Amino acid sequence: MARSRSSASRWRYVNPAYYLKRPKRLALLLILFVSATLVVWDRQTLVREHEEELSKLNDEVTRLHNMLEEIKAGQSGAGKLNVIDKVSDASRNSNVPDEPIDMQRREKVKDAMIHAWSSYEKYAWGHDELQPQSKNGVDSFGGLGATLIDALDTLYIMGLDEQFQRAREWVAESLDFNRNYDASVFETTIRVVGGLLSAYDLSGDKVFLEKAKDIADRLLPAWDTPTGIPYNIINLAHGNPHNPGWTGGDSILADSGTEQLEFIALSQRTGDPKYQQKVENVILELNKTFPPDGLLPIYINPNRGTRSYSTITFGAMGDSFYEYLLKVWIQGNKTTAVKHYREMWETSMKGLLSLVRRTTPSSFAYLCEKIGSSLIDKMDELACFAPGMLALGSSGYAPDEAKRYLSLAEELAWTCYNFYQSTPTKLAGENYFFNSGQDMSVGTSWNILRPETVESLFYLWRLTGNKTYQEWGWNIFQAFEKNSRIETGYVGLKDVTTGIKDNMMQSFFLAETLKYLYLLFSPSSVISLDEWVFNTEAHPIKIVTRHDQVDNSGFSDGKHSETRSRARKEGRFHDN
Repeated sequence: MARSRSSASRWRYVNPAYYLKRPKRLALLLILFVSATLVVWDRQTLVREHEEELSKLNDEVTRLHNMLEEIKAGQSGAGKLNVIDKVSDASRNSNVPDEPIDMQRREKVKDAMIHAWSSYEKYAWGHDELQPQSKNGVDSFGGLGATLIDALDTLYIMGLDEQFQRAREWVAESLDFNRNYDASVFETTIRVVGGLLSAYDLSGDKVFLEKAKDIADRLLPAWDTPTGIPYNIINLAHGNPHNPGWTGGDSILADSGTEQLEFIALSQRTGDPKYQQKVENVILELNKTFPPDGLLPIYINPNRGTRSYSTITFGAMGDSFYEYLLKVWIQGNKTTAVKHYREMWETSMKGLLSLVRRTTPSSFAYLCEKIGSSLIDKMDELACFAPGMLALGSSGYAPDEAKRYLSLAEELAWTCYNFYQSTPTKLAGENYFFNSGQDMSVGTSWNILRPETVESLFYLWRLTGNKTYQEWGWNIFQAFEKNSRIETGYVGLKDVTTGIKDNMMQSFFLAETLKYLYLLFSPSSVISLDEWVFNTEAHPIKIVTRHDQVDNSGFSDGKHSETRSRARKEGRFHDN
């Protein structure tokens, strides 16, 4: 009986009537039930999230394992450099701050790249450039697929793998340089050779290196002049180098002194010194009569090495010569073998200081041009690469000089940003004039999607950490989105004061403008300036320490110690 009573007593707790008569116990029971439910639900959620994270990690391990197997299968040739691991931004930059606003802006720029690239794929695949308004492709550079090659590294850096692979297949199967076309040695080098080398350094895929060697071999006869200063035009199928008729037979400074990064890199990666020798002989020749202010006119005679009476400028036809003096020093990892590039560059920067003027009333700093002893108060938007160059080179000076050049870089960047802000469309014109009592006025009023100001903002942000430069870059990007984006791609403006559109999407918009904008909002570990140097078309090339032998003049003999050793083993050349 006692047992029956005990059992009945226990069962009363499961009878709902028991709790209806006792509200406090009912409330307690409900609280216990809800608490238990939350504990179970939270645990299940944690388990589910843990399983999802494990799944992602397993996928990543599998992908990296596959990459390793591909490398073992033969992608890592003797000349191949270490390549970037293609992992997600979050994994690659786990120790680098990445703010939400930067991530959002970076994605907006990536969306712009997808729009530009998709339009090119749809309407101009394999052609040099897209005409968005008429929805067709044009061959501005002989049909070498300039936009496609220019965009390879941008696609890779942004993680657009499917687009990159489609472009890679076109390069492997359809890119043919045997064309009866008179090509610009300069444009072909910076866009095609540079684009292919960068794609190789990033991906390790030898098809890009083989194609770079093919086109470089076709360009080499341009350097066969009495001085070694190259002609600027060459037929890709037949050779026959020459200069354009409008130069009076002279070579152009920027066109002749902006191949060093690409050809030195090609020698390092192939083990063949001939490319490096050709381009370094140009610098040796120019240094024989290098002026005390380091400023050269834009026309030089390739037969005598003499300088013609012509404009001195950091804008069109002069700009990238000075840029490469600094960047070859960086490319060689700032060793003794490349110190003379730095010395020439520092001489030229003393000359640059002599061209700095300031406006009234706002005291905008600008770089004027010079003919003879006369100064011209004009500055190209192209010269807006100079703030970035000065910032990049400032660290090589003693502290006081470094501060001076960095301060000037920031002043010039402010001027270049105001080239954009001073127009109704907030996009810059091609050049500006500065008259007494007037800060700046647009000269040539078109905008063709140029990257130079954004390039300098990228360097200044990387080197100073000042987020103001990111804000300026974002404002410029928004102006491009508002004025240049159409349904079928991006176009320039015929006039930045009226906003009338043109019909061309320049290849450098994908190669440079969008890439620099993307990197402006990326962690500094993405294409680190400690490991990479950008050519003048924004193609990142891996830095390789130079330990070359140096002749009596102090210039490299063009035979990198590592490539000499490798080439000697393969029987390509012998020591003297």
